[in-house]
Amino acid sequence: MRLLTWNVNGIRALAKKGLEQILDYLGADIVCFQETKATEDQIELNEDLYPYQYAFSAQKKGYSGVMIASQYGATRVVKGIGIEEFDAEGRVITAYFGNFAVVCVYVPNSQDGLKRIDYRMRFDEAFGEYLRSIDVPVLVCGDFNVARTAQDIWDEADGIGSAGYSEQEKNSFEKNYLSTFEDVYRKLKPEGHDYSWWSYKSRGRARNEGWRIDYWLVSKDLLDKVQDIKILGDVFGSDHCPVMLNIRLKPES
Repeated sequence: MRLLTWNVNGIRALAKKGLEQILDYLGADIVCFQETKATEDQIELNEDLYPYQYAFSAQKKGYSGVMIASQYGATRVVKGIGIEEFDAEGRVITAYFGNFAVVCVYVPNSQDGLKRIDYRMRFDEAFGEYLRSIDVPVLVCGDFNVARTAQDIWDEADGIGSAGYSEQEKNSFEKNYLSTFEDVYRKLKPEGHDYSWWSYKSRGRARNEGWRIDYWLVSKDLLDKVQDIKILGDVFGSDHCPVMLNIRLKPES
């Protein structure tokens, strides 16, 4: 199976830039989107490409939102994690495919001056507990809004103390997620320096001044099934690029 995660920074805007053509070319079996910024009825994605589409939107219009599009029908879909302060922002959707679950997440940004760090810390703890409650192997992907280490940021001085690279966020990521799951990219590419996000404000993409903040994490017992992972920096349309996971796994029929 090929699974893709992509923070699209507005799925309707990206649709005008050739989203369907990009998806057709990439050929993923399951696609997870973050920051769709649209309600379910506003999303128009060709059902010939992905006949099964599951979306979860924020209560605030044009904000946040996640979606899973699939070649396979899910046996169960769960929107949110059962906690209103987080679910109101449309940040998590889970699709069960019988013998495994795919979880798509858009982790809150701590914002300038770490104004939202407390909310972010509460989310990490609650979401980590939610993931551990799932009773089948899990593939979790999305924009985690944190660069783990100096390898994951073009210039460490650019990030120290700021949102996405604070000690609180890095420690929280390790504690709440990596105690249970494996960071596939770093496991397979320990020396890799690929980035998945570049600031529009600084026009960093042209100079590859980026951060790796988009992840595929898998249950530890799934790691030996992973074949490859690629951060597709040559795919444009958003300030993030897609990340493709290849894994020897099929939904139960």
